[in-house]
Amino acid sequence: MPLLGRDGGYTLTRKTTGAKKAPAKSKTGSKPAAKKLSTKKPVSRKAALKKAANQPLYAADRALLERIKASLDDDKAEDVVTIELEGRSSLADALIIATGRSSRHVTSIAEHLARRLKDAGYGTRPVNGASQGDWVLVDAGDVIVHVFRAEVRDYYDLEGMWSVKEPRRAAG
Repeated sequence: MPLLGRDGGYTLTRKTTGAKKAPAKSKTGSKPAAKKLSTKKPVSRKAALKKAANQPLYAADRALLERIKASLDDDKAEDVVTIELEGRSSLADALIIATGRSSRHVTSIAEHLARRLKDAGYGTRPVNGASQGDWVLVDAGDVIVHVFRAEVRDYYDLEGMWSVKEPRRAAG
């Protein structure tokens, strides 16, 4: 808005925003009613998965275990074994060990599993050993999946290693 300056010329001024005025009080003296806000927040899928990840194996990882087993079954993995590690190791809550018929079959089983877990919302899963195809490991968080060729599985015998019961420790 142009204004007439001291020297007779026009100057331009910018309109500044000031502090907002408080609403006028009613004659009764009561304050205006505040809007009610909902205290419930919608739960996102990511938040639900995070909450489920903090649950013990019997609650959260059962769905993950079933999804992994279904993927292995769809890809014709052989001799699938699940070893529960809860209370025995902080590394994972379960191990799944499966066998493929060839190096190419082992690699494809692991890659399909990682892709299906990502599509299901579990994020990108690391796959190790896919270039050789003898022993491929898929880290699914609380569940670790080992896919072997038959000869390599017999050689490393992970089932035998994890089936040993821990010795009881004397109370001190």
